[in-house]
Amino acid sequence: MRGAKRQQQVMGRALVALVTVVMSVVVVEAAAVLDVYRMIQYDLGGVPMGSRRAALSHHATSGFAVPGADLSRAVVILPALKVNISSLNEFVQNKGLLGGLLLLLPQRSNGSGGDGDDSDENVAKALAELEQWLVHNTFQYPVYFAYESDNVQNILQEITANDAAGRPATATTGGYKLVVSVSDAKKLPSPTLTNIQGWLPGLRPAGDTSMLPTIAIVASYDTFGAAPALAAGSDSNGSGVAMLLELARLFSRLYANPNTRGPFNLLFGLTSGGPYNYNGTYNWLRNFDQRLKESMVYALCLNSLGSSSDRMWMHVSKPPENAFIRKIFSEIENVAQDLDLTVEPRHKKINISNSRVAWEHEQFSRQRITAVTLSQLEEAPELLQRSGGIADRRKTVNETVVMRNIKVVAESLARHIYGQEGKQVEVFAKGSNLALSPAYVRSWLDLLGRTPRVAPFLGKNAPIITALHKELAQHTKDASLQHETLDSAYVFYDLTKAQLNVYQVASVTFDFIVALAVGSYLILLFIVLFISTKGVDDFIGVFRKPPSRKYKST
Repeated sequence: MRGAKRQQQVMGRALVALVTVVMSVVVVEAAAVLDVYRMIQYDLGGVPMGSRRAALSHHATSGFAVPGADLSRAVVILPALKVNISSLNEFVQNKGLLGGLLLLLPQRSNGSGGDGDDSDENVAKALAELEQWLVHNTFQYPVYFAYESDNVQNILQEITANDAAGRPATATTGGYKLVVSVSDAKKLPSPTLTNIQGWLPGLRPAGDTSMLPTIAIVASYDTFGAAPALAAGSDSNGSGVAMLLELARLFSRLYANPNTRGPFNLLFGLTSGGPYNYNGTYNWLRNFDQRLKESMVYALCLNSLGSSSDRMWMHVSKPPENAFIRKIFSEIENVAQDLDLTVEPRHKKINISNSRVAWEHEQFSRQRITAVTLSQLEEAPELLQRSGGIADRRKTVNETVVMRNIKVVAESLARHIYGQEGKQVEVFAKGSNLALSPAYVRSWLDLLGRTPRVAPFLGKNAPIITALHKELAQHTKDASLQHETLDSAYVFYDLTKAQLNVYQVASVTFDFIVALAVGSYLILLFIVLFISTKGVDDFIGVFRKPPSRKYKST
C-alpha cells in the first residue's frame, strides 16, 4: 500500500512538472498592449463603406512587397505619413486581400496648440489626403489606427529588418502576431442629431407688439472622420463653435443692460449633422414657425476659421450684387481691413434638385432666409470631407487668427445692431469690460480639440452636448435641446476603439524542438521514477508479452 501511495505521489509530481513546462511554452506574455482606433464602418445609400471587419489575429509585416508573404493572413503595419496612396489604391482595386491594416499616426502633441508651422500644415495635408481616400473606399478586413511610440517603433524596426532579410513572420517562422479580440460590429439603431439653441431677446420699444428682427449666429459642432474615436475636429468646426460661444458671452454682457440692449433678437444655434448635408440644420429650421422665419434678417454661419491665413471667404447663394448681401459684406469688410484681413465673396447657386448641401447657409437659403457662411475654406468641401477627422488636430489651429476673426464678426454685428455702419466705432475694445477673452476661447478650443464628436456615436446625453448646452444657457435665455433622427441614408456601426495585443511568438520548428525535449525529459523521468519505486524487473515486465489464458467451456 505504501509503495502504491508513494508511486501516486511521484506520478503526481511528474504531472505537475509536465503542466508547468507546457504552460511555460504555451503562455506568451504580450510584447506590447496598445489602444487602437477602428476605422469607421458605415453604409451610404445602401452601399457598404469603410472597414467591414473588426477581429484581428495574424502575423505582422511591414509592407506589400515582401517576397513570398501571404498577405491574406498578415497584418500590414504602415506609418500613415509614409503611405503610398497610389500603390494602396491599386492593391485595393485589384481586390487584394489582407489579414488587416494598422496605420500608425504621428505622436499626440502634449501642448495645447499654438500658431503652428509649415511642418504641421504638411502633416495635416498628408493625413487629410489619406483620410479622404480611406472613407470613400470599402475594405473587407480590419483597419485600425494607433499612435506611434518608442515601443511600437522598435517592434516595427525589427519586423522591417526581418522582412528585408527574407524572414517574414509566418506560422512556420514565428515573429510578431497582432491580436484584437472583439466581436463583429453591429448597426447603431436610430442615431440621433442634437441641436442646441439659445436666445438673447432684443429691446422692444414701448407699446410695440410686433416681433423684433432676428439675427442668427450658427455653427455646426459635430465631426466625421476615418476613425470616429479620433475625429475631434479642432478647426472644423471647433474654431466655429468656440467663436460662437465667445460671441454669445460678449453680447450677453451688452444685452444684460437695458441701456445697451439692441433692437434685434440674437439667436445662437449649435447644430448637428454638418457632415451629412447639414441634416440637423434642416430639421432645426423646419421647426421654426412662420413668424420667426419672417423676422429673420440674416444668419451668419461660422465654419473652419482657425487656419493660419490672412484671407476669409463669405460664401453666399444670392448674387454678391444683391443689396442686402452687399450690405453684410461691406460691414464685415470694413472691420476686417482694420485688422489686415482680406474678405472676399464667393457665390454658388443652389440646385434645388440636388440633395447635396455644401455649406450650412444653403439650408437657410432653401427656406428663403438670407444667410452667409464665413470660412477660411475657399472651395466647398465634398460630402464627408473636411469635417474634423484625423488630420484636423489641435496644433494646426492658430489662436491668434481665431481671436482676430471673432473681433471681425463681433464688431461688424455690433455696428449693424446699433446702427453704426461705416463708422469707426470699437465696441469690444481691449482692456474694457467688453474685451475678448483669449483664455475663454483657448479653453474651448482645447476641450473641442480632444473630444470626438461624430454625432451617431454621441447619444442624446453625451458629456460634450451637456457641456455646450450648459455653457450656452449661462449666456442666453431659453437655451434648449432639439433631438432628431439622422437621415436614413446613413447607417453606422458600433465598435470604434479596442485593445491590440502584440505577441512575439516562436516558430513551429522551435515549438517542435521544445515539445520533443519536454517529451524526452518526461519519458526519462518516468523510467527513473518507475525503476526507483518498482525495480528493474517490474519495469522490464511492462514490455513482456503477458501469458495467454485458456478458458474451459462449460
